[in-house]
Amino acid sequence: MHPHPHPTLPPQDIPPGVQEVILPSGERALAYSTGPTQPPPTAPVPPVAQPIPAWAKATALLVPTVGGGIAIAAVGLSAAAPGLVAVSHVLWSTVAALAAGGAAAAAVISRVRARITAAQREMQRPHITQHITATGLFSRANGTINHR
Repeated sequence: MHPHPHPTLPPQDIPPGVQEVILPSGERALAYSTGPTQPPPTAPVPPVAQPIPAWAKATALLVPTVGGGIAIAAVGLSAAAPGLVAVSHVLWSTVAALAAGGAAAAAVISRVRARITAAQREMQRPHITQHITATGLFSRANGTINHR
């Protein structure tokens, strides 16, 4: 051992950032810590009751109302189910009638167009021709227009 033994310090007198370590030889020594220092342990703080937020109270009050509304809607739909089935049949029949009417209208329109096109082919359109002559580079041009 050393000829001059070091006195040991009580734990409360050891400055922050310094800790007591035991060397491999078994000797105790004070050393500076290179890592973050740990604060002294404190007594655990008991949890404090916090008030319930206003939005949580409002939501809790609305839940039974919304649930009741959904239940009433379900009862109403179950009572109206036969009527809803009948309405859906009427709607599908209407869609089918509109589709058939559209197909018939397309057929009629195509026939009418064909007749109009045939009638226009029978009528001759006027054929217009022009004949223009000029005798020199800067001379006056004369022409005739023929409608046939």
